[in-house]
Amino acid sequence: MTYLETTPSAHPDYQQEKKDRIARFGSDAEFRALSNQWRAMALERKYMNNFSWLGRPLIQLPMDAMALQEIIWTVKPELVIETGVAHGGSLVLSASMLEMIGHGEVVGVDIEIRQHNRQAIEAHPLGHRIQLIEGSSTAPDVVAKVRAAAAGKKSVLVCLDSNHTHDHVLAELQAYADLVTVGSYCVVFDTFVEDMPDDYVWTDRPWGKGNNPKTAVWEWLRSHPEFQIDKSVEDRLLVTSAPDGFLQRVA
Repeated sequence: MTYLETTPSAHPDYQQEKKDRIARFGSDAEFRALSNQWRAMALERKYMNNFSWLGRPLIQLPMDAMALQEIIWTVKPELVIETGVAHGGSLVLSASMLEMIGHGEVVGVDIEIRQHNRQAIEAHPLGHRIQLIEGSSTAPDVVAKVRAAAAGKKSVLVCLDSNHTHDHVLAELQAYADLVTVGSYCVVFDTFVEDMPDDYVWTDRPWGKGNNPKTAVWEWLRSHPEFQIDKSVEDRLLVTSAPDGFLQRVA
């Protein structure tokens, strides 16, 4: 069952109209090509660095933030695991949704959490719902801490947004994806690297075409049929950093 089919609506006719419209987006080659072109221009101009969530910088496309809050509201996880902390905006977004739901914790993992960011996150009004773990997200001791936080949780959501090389994302999937509960998601960000124009040059970054989150997702899914790509999320957004990256656990 896709995300769209599990999302309640005030009126069934509205929900069906919405579902049909989004399905048409999925095969609208012109609209999708324009969306991809816009996303490439947005990356070059650092458009996604323009935003914040409740006072903390959020380095994300607004469309992805919208999708994330919708998923959290639907899944109502007891735990959200996020790799990649930066300024903490995404952690605060997740924490704000959990605050409204009335339960849950966010665990944020980063190889380096700068002191001023740590202080601001911990002092935030929603800091009581956030646990920070510093270290590589694939290091055995860090993985053990995260898995300990997930023990006994009935609903877990995972978001991967740290180092975007194929090997690192694949290792993160192997470390954390099995914590995702049935019906919830593992969201893998920046899979769009594979879809950038062939002549795009990634300066000062170890990833690029053939070596990125999307290639890791494709490899990992071949041996994990309990997950499937929920295309309904991508088709709804069109402009997203996570094409093929909304992985729903179905078994």
